[in-house]
Amino acid sequence: MSEEQRRLLQQQLWRIADTLRGKMNADEFRDYILGFIFYKYLSEKIALFANQILKADKLQFAHIDETTEDGALIIEHVREATVKELGYFLKPSELFHTLAQKGNSRLEAADGTAEQAYIIADLERILRNIEQSTLGTDSQDDFINLFEDLDLTSSKLGNTEKAKNELVSKILLHLDKIDFQLEQADGDAKADVLGDAYEYLIGEFASGAGKKAGEFYTPQPVSSLLARLVTSERRVLKSVYDPTCGSGSLLLRVKREAKSIGKIYGQELNRTTYNLARMNMILHDVHYGNFDIRQEDTLEHPQHREHKFDAIVANPPFSAKWSANPLHMSDDRFSQYGKLAPSSKADMAFVQHMIYHLAEDGIMAVVLPHGVLFRGAAEGHIRTHLIKELNALDAVIGLPANIFYGTSIPTCVLVFKKCRKNPKDILFIDASRDFDKAKNQNLLQPEHIDKIINAYKTRQNSDKYSHVAPLEQITANDYNLNIPRYVDTFEAEQTIDLDAVAQQIREIEQSMGAIDAKIADYCKQLGITSPFSAA
Repeated sequence: MSEEQRRLLQQQLWRIADTLRGKMNADEFRDYILGFIFYKYLSEKIALFANQILKADKLQFAHIDETTEDGALIIEHVREATVKELGYFLKPSELFHTLAQKGNSRLEAADGTAEQAYIIADLERILRNIEQSTLGTDSQDDFINLFEDLDLTSSKLGNTEKAKNELVSKILLHLDKIDFQLEQADGDAKADVLGDAYEYLIGEFASGAGKKAGEFYTPQPVSSLLARLVTSERRVLKSVYDPTCGSGSLLLRVKREAKSIGKIYGQELNRTTYNLARMNMILHDVHYGNFDIRQEDTLEHPQHREHKFDAIVANPPFSAKWSANPLHMSDDRFSQYGKLAPSSKADMAFVQHMIYHLAEDGIMAVVLPHGVLFRGAAEGHIRTHLIKELNALDAVIGLPANIFYGTSIPTCVLVFKKCRKNPKDILFIDASRDFDKAKNQNLLQPEHIDKIINAYKTRQNSDKYSHVAPLEQITANDYNLNIPRYVDTFEAEQTIDLDAVAQQIREIEQSMGAIDAKIADYCKQLGITSPFSAA
């Protein structure tokens, strides 16, 4: 699929979403449209796989009659192979195209009129069957309750069952007309086509969701920056982890930047977003055995305690509240620091959590508000420990303001390593002035990201952009990491030539005098009083 075809697919999907949602809020309709796209993907994926199995018998999966004894035997054979490979199963009668066609057919009523076929109950059953087909298998955790946010009984879809059915049928019909072209791509390209379209939709919904967008989506340029940072020295990774993974876009960006990744791990608090992340993984052709996304509060109930990760990326909720329970002081994630992050700001708690899970030769990049660089009290104590005792902070990168959805605050990226190549200094980069202005937010362009990555790799002083600060300088500043302390961005004002300014004023006065005289002459000729008094 060409870039133009890819772009058209994305735009087509968004037009469907924007047209059909009616009065429903964009973030509410998101769950329906993304869920239906996911159902279509699962359907097409299984049809392609099953057709390969049946190729020798010259059979098409969609045309098998489930009601016959032979058909039932064939389907059972396909089911075993499909669940093992893909992790789930759909019968021919449960395929997306079959249901979409039924939803847009007319059935003769008792009074002789034709009514639209009712498919809501069928759709509920099919989605439930997808989940149940995984029970007792290795893929169960990745599919269970995956469609729970698709409430087909909700009045948001319509005030009557007929209205709900009409809307759902209309959505399925529009999606059915789109060819995802899964059979025309190989390898990573196969994952990118629909996966990118899915990401595009998530981003579009995020742009209209305001502050809530930060709960589930990291802007693509920021994701790209973090991914390139953690793959800057090593592109073959055994594992990558995001403790606040949202929709999973950041993890998938690392997968794209890396040459290979063994397994993807993530944790997400919000149930709806957690489901979205699992769908996103599958849509990007990540095998169910190669990702482990779990739903829980990361700080209070971490789900991957036993693991250490090669790469960690995160965009935690800025200055979120947490319990700061004193019992956490016996937790290995926090105990060595001697203090907990304040309950009003969990930023440093997330850093501590991630440092604990970082492999000895791993690398971690996290987006945080600027306050973590200079706030005192407990946060200052933790920051000092990270630098003085662990010597794990490798770089501080200042980003432009207003690049995230729903907040205009300036942010920074902190890069951590437990075993650093440059243990005697910390790199500071001020990229806060490199962006393009857009209507609602500032944008990091590829050239801006390239500049940051190059500065990180070369690790050199650059006037008004980067500075390699010896640890002695950090210590002298009492471990305050505020970027202007290290990168001088002062621009001297242009010297003003007062003699030239005085001459300009004189010339203006002479010019005004000449104009006044001309106006006075015109007034004399017209026989009216001049508005200007005589000199």
